[in-house]
Amino acid sequence: MITREELIEKYLSYFESKKHARISSASLVPENDPTVLFTTAGMHPLVPFLLGQSHPLGKRICNIQKCIRTGDIEEVGDNCHHTFFEQMGNWSLGDYFKKDAIEMTFEFITKILKIPLNKLAGSIFEGDNISKKDDESLHALVSIGLPKEKIAILNKKENWWGPAGKVGPCGPDSEIFYWISEKPIPKIFDPKNKNWMELGNNVFMEYNQDIKKNFTLLKQKNVDFGGGVERILAALNGIDDNYETEIWKPIIQEIEKLSNKKYHEEENKKSMRIIADHLKAAIFMIADGVTPGNSEQGYVLRRLIRRALRYSKILEIATEKDLTTPIVEATIKIYDDTYPELDKNRIKIIEELNKEENKFEKTLDKGLKIFDKLKSENISGKNAFLLYQSYGFPIEITKELAEENKIKINKKEFEEELKKHQKLSQTASAGMFKSGLADNSEQTTKLHTSAHLLLSALKKILNKPDLHQKGSNINPERLRLDFNFDRKLTDEEKQEVEDLVNEQINKSIPVEREEMPPKEAKEKGATGIFDGKYPDIVSVYTIGNFSKEICTGPHVKNLKELGKFKIKKEESSSSGVRRIKAMLE
Repeated sequence: MITREELIEKYLSYFESKKHARISSASLVPENDPTVLFTTAGMHPLVPFLLGQSHPLGKRICNIQKCIRTGDIEEVGDNCHHTFFEQMGNWSLGDYFKKDAIEMTFEFITKILKIPLNKLAGSIFEGDNISKKDDESLHALVSIGLPKEKIAILNKKENWWGPAGKVGPCGPDSEIFYWISEKPIPKIFDPKNKNWMELGNNVFMEYNQDIKKNFTLLKQKNVDFGGGVERILAALNGIDDNYETEIWKPIIQEIEKLSNKKYHEEENKKSMRIIADHLKAAIFMIADGVTPGNSEQGYVLRRLIRRALRYSKILEIATEKDLTTPIVEATIKIYDDTYPELDKNRIKIIEELNKEENKFEKTLDKGLKIFDKLKSENISGKNAFLLYQSYGFPIEITKELAEENKIKINKKEFEEELKKHQKLSQTASAGMFKSGLADNSEQTTKLHTSAHLLLSALKKILNKPDLHQKGSNINPERLRLDFNFDRKLTDEEKQEVEDLVNEQINKSIPVEREEMPPKEAKEKGATGIFDGKYPDIVSVYTIGNFSKEICTGPHVKNLKELGKFKIKKEESSSSGVRRIKAMLE
């Protein structure tokens, strides 16, 4: 049996031997990127470097990135879908390309992991009016010994990746599949055969997609490999259920104890998997600073916790039992070698989960009683949606209750009500706004630089040196900055902040970028969150004596490019957090 820790070390050590620099996992909450609520892939924090900005550690990098995806939340409950997962990633930022990437990937899989080549298959992009058939990848797969019958030539839906949000780097990909069954291996690869499980994916990021879905060639050709730790670990150990591996089993065992039920009994599997998956994801979110709420990341977190609690009722876990602590402790133990932030935030995680559980307990029983009253052959969409509005039921629970009770819902009416809240439920995977890290447009770049000025001006005018950014959201029309402050700003303070920013702009100060270790950046007075999340070398942007921040960009060269800064609104974001929306005129 190979352990998670051994698998990860084998992977990173192999790519280090191929001159890849090892970088840390970024936060689950993307920095300065409004296109998605969570880091959904290892490439997400690297977008500026995929677009051409030089990376401080060079053109070859690798890591294990923690990720959250909620686009297929309904799939969670089977043997391989997860909301939280770890992604193995290695990148070439304008260095090697298709042939070298495929050779390295297969060498790692067959020589290091010792998976026989005859148990592997591959796929390539068939081509379209944007990008021609990927013969280069086809030849590379054949040259490493994969028979042509084991290579599928697939369309854009299957073999094209990206962008991560609405815009950004993307391109054709070549996937690697592994035969997980004990049945004889077919001579011809059929991607629809579920015994073929995807192990990883080499994405060849040659293109940039804009908001109008136009494609342009990037300045550099990139390689982005991604492979799921959970799936690969299960495959290597001959396990066809991810939840039977060491990174899930301790959590499942705690759920078994709490419910006095067994996981191997088929009727319990779905509920136990959902509780394990959703609470693990919630634990990681809270450790990265997310708290349950009614919008954005907080809404997704609340939705996961409440769905887990709903399934704990199905398993008949008694309300008085402590569901939270055993699962938190088991999760921390599983990952204590990699993510110290879990143990560091243990008390906060338990408190937030308990608080949310207590809130939901008060409304769950009432909501279920209301649902029983509403039950009829044809329930109105408005009444179904009432459960969400009045009782805080996640929309998924409403749908699941209807299916379980074989109730028909007026879908058209329900969808109309749902549209009002679509951003809350879809943005984690589909994107909230039109731009983000991948948008290096002139206006977004200007507003990004303005956000640095705004943060420094707030510290000075409010005389609060420990004031820091709690969230940022920038699109071509405006910037939004959240910061820790416990009261409303006065009109005079807002005007003073605005005036101070414009004063700096009028000085035409150059914006300078330097690369240095985080420790040196801190010693030089750069602002940032020095909790171990940074790589060995970081980019520091300095604006005269006014602002010095660790950031990945993009930024203007000189403040004279900005124009006039204007604060449009100042409001509460959450408890102890204020929000400013501003623009450039």
